[in-house]
Order: sequence, then structure tokens, then C-alpha cells
Amino acid sequence: MAYSLRRDRLHDGDETTVYVVGHPLDSVRPRVCLFRQPRRLDWYCAKNRIDEAVVGGFYRREPFRPLGDLWLRGEQIEGEPFPPGYRDLRPALHVTDGDVRIAPRGELPAAPDGDLLQAGPLLVRDGSVVFDDSDREGFSAGCEQFDSDITDGRHPRAAIGIGDSTLWVLACDGRRSRVDAGLTMTELATAMLALGCHVAMNLDGGGSTTLVHRRHLLNRPYSEQDQPAPASRPIVTALVL
Repeated sequence: MAYSLRRDRLHDGDETTVYVVGHPLDSVRPRVCLFRQPRRLDWYCAKNRIDEAVVGGFYRREPFRPLGDLWLRGEQIEGEPFPPGYRDLRPALHVTDGDVRIAPRGELPAAPDGDLLQAGPLLVRDGSVVFDDSDREGFSAGCEQFDSDITDGRHPRAAIGIGDSTLWVLACDGRRSRVDAGLTMTELATAMLALGCHVAMNLDGGGSTTLVHRRHLLNRPYSEQDQPAPASRPIVTALVL
């Protein structure tokens, strides 16, 4: 397992803190975890002796429910789907029998075995950055399902990607003036490509950004700009590695 913490200087001189964990594909066994009552991932991992985890997909409040397609052990979980025009375009992580795949939902089985978690946008595919400003997956046009346009600007973010022999997870800090600017979606895609990912997708971010390594919360979650202290946010889904 590979771990790194670094300070990235961005093109305009701003900086942000980036945390990366690499898991050998031949031994990691990811699974999707659903919280029927939203939980802080770092607390959940400490209580249940889970060493490695990262925030999963998006969710809606009142009542809390998953946003996007979600399957656990071959069973579909009730939630709020993405708009029909974008559902098949937005990517998902599909895990079955130790095999891990990231692809647009329309390219994965309609009724998948194992676990499937949909998020997005797709960042890298076939070894190239594919995220751009065309809004092909409709995250700007369909931003009414979110608090805002998640693709706009720099924020704390999380992503997962697959390289030749490694499953990579990355999180960055943000929302701290003159300390951590966060990353744009394009900067996040470029960072995943630099790790050697031939495919990668964005996970939930902002105040939900949570990356646990060896039962330790790596990143400093900020829900609001320059809040007094970092604090992880209760979430609905996670990827346990």
C-alpha cells in the first residue's frame, strides 16, 4: 500500500493539500457501505475497526437517501435516481468477485452482480483526461439535485481511479483562505492521470470529503469557507477498501 501527503502549487500560485492512498489491485477488496442513518465515516471506521475507507456517492436530505444508482450484493437500493437524460452517461464503480470497474452507467450491467455506486463526473478514461466544460453529464444543467453546481470552482474533493496494478483514492483540502484552495474538477482529473490512472471518477466532495487511512482521518473537512475547525460530515454511502 502506498501513501503520500503533499502540497500542490496550482497554476495561479494557490496551494492545496492532497492525500493519496494506493491499494494493490490484486489484494484490495472494495465494497460499498450504506448508512441508513447518516454517519461520520471516520467515527464509523474507528468504532468498527475499519482501516481504509473513502466517501462514496452523493445524497439527498429530508429524508436522507442515496442520489444516483446504488446496488449492494446484487440488490438495488431505493434512492433518488439521476435525471433520465444523464443517468446512463454518469459513471459508476462496479465491484464483483474482486474485479473493479469504472465506466459510464450505460456500459455496465442493468442489474449488476456485486456492488455498484454511481457518482461522477468521469475524470479520466483510456489514459486521458475526459472532463471538460461541455457539461456532457449534465452536472451544471441538473444542479438542482445538488446544493450548487459541483463542477464549478475549487473545493475539497475526492476521487477514485484504476491504474495498471493499483486502485488509487485521492482527497484534497479546501475552503481555507491562503492555506488550502481546493481543486477544480479539471485539476482533480489531472492529478488522477498523474498517478497513472487509466480511468477515474469523482466522488462526493465539499464538506463530505472524507478519506480514512489506517483508521485515521487524513484530510481536514471544511463545510464552509474558513469555519473555526475542521469536522467530518455525516454521509450516506462510503467505499470500504
